[in-house]
Amino acid sequence: MDSGAQSPRPAGETGTPARPATDTGTPDRPTGDGDTPSRPAMGGSAPDRPATDTGTPDIGRRIRGLREERGISLSALARAAGVGKATLSGLENGTRNPTLDTLWAITAELGVPLAMAVGTPPPVDAGGSGRTGGIPVVHGTAVEGTLLQVFEDEGVTYELYRLVIRAGTTQVSPAHHEGVTEHVTVFAGTLDAGPAGAPLRAGPGEHISWRSDVPHSYAVPGDLDVHASLLIRYPRRRARRPSWTRSHS
Repeated sequence: MDSGAQSPRPAGETGTPARPATDTGTPDRPTGDGDTPSRPAMGGSAPDRPATDTGTPDIGRRIRGLREERGISLSALARAAGVGKATLSGLENGTRNPTLDTLWAITAELGVPLAMAVGTPPPVDAGGSGRTGGIPVVHGTAVEGTLLQVFEDEGVTYELYRLVIRAGTTQVSPAHHEGVTEHVTVFAGTLDAGPAGAPLRAGPGEHISWRSDVPHSYAVPGDLDVHASLLIRYPRRRARRPSWTRSHS
């Protein structure tokens, strides 16, 4: 997916303060325990829903490629993102379905938009027959987002999503990389969203935005599902220098 009476509103956040979301139940950083094997469970309760409707092997290959391009070891990325090494290894090998929070945490550490991991929407057929392939859909605890468009500006990447957030649900997402902002326009229902502990409220026809380089939440306090659009703005992140240097004689 601000300003309280006792603290100033951070730059980049607009909208009406809302009551803080309660009973979030989700840690700010995933631990990997929520990730599930890609093989369906045999009997018993259904496994957690995969983060995306796109292929897990493709996501794993993209994440491995991004990691290797940056010269980051699997262990170092898992540690920095707060996910288990086995979880990340299974994701890269296509044997585990990641939760959305896991993907957010990994892509934040890599400094890339989520679309770099899940893929971009196919182009619209100029002949008017619509999209030429599947559209990425991502699933969180409460949020279902359909990725409609990815576009670039100088030094900035934008992702445009169509959101559905179920009534009575709450989701806490980990921080994106520095400078990322989210911009939500609500079409139906009432949404509390923004920095965790200080969300903003928006109803039909209203818009809110906030800096999402901190843990942030989405909650629907009413009994109607929220339908909204979400624009995520990612400033291009400069490549990190290695934490070690080699001395020269």
